[in-house]
Amino acid sequence: MIHFRVATAKDLNRIVQMLADDELGKTRERYETPLPESYIKAFESIDADPNNELVVACRDEEIIGVLQITFTPYLTHQGSWRATIEGVRTASTERGQGVGSRLIEWAIERAKERGCHLFQLTTDKQREDALRFYERLGLKATHEGLKMKLSID
Repeated sequence: MIHFRVATAKDLNRIVQMLADDELGKTRERYETPLPESYIKAFESIDADPNNELVVACRDEEIIGVLQITFTPYLTHQGSWRATIEGVRTASTERGQGVGSRLIEWAIERAKERGCHLFQLTTDKQREDALRFYERLGLKATHEGLKMKLSID
């Protein structure tokens, strides 16, 4: 049986391992021992922010999925809240077995609990399977998203 819980610092190695375990993740993540300090600092910031939740999906004690959900207040839509999902990953051994669907369904319910008007996420356009997956779950590509990488000196 799969259950969901807020991630702890002890989960960080497994989470980064899953983030790095796909074609795009291999090029942008650094799964190594010890983990780079940047992951630890990011986890601490997420953990300290009441409007951010890093959630893991577990089968018994094994972590098999992860996502981050951020709750943001907006002035648009009459001052409503939005839930934004990032970093959705399922363990490679679990893909195609419904774990990702359960993660997203859980996140939608969590967004409703927090009174969100809108549930949104982004996914890399190269992830064509992910796009189809999200559309099957009822998400629609209603907006065009734009990003700019910034260099930090």
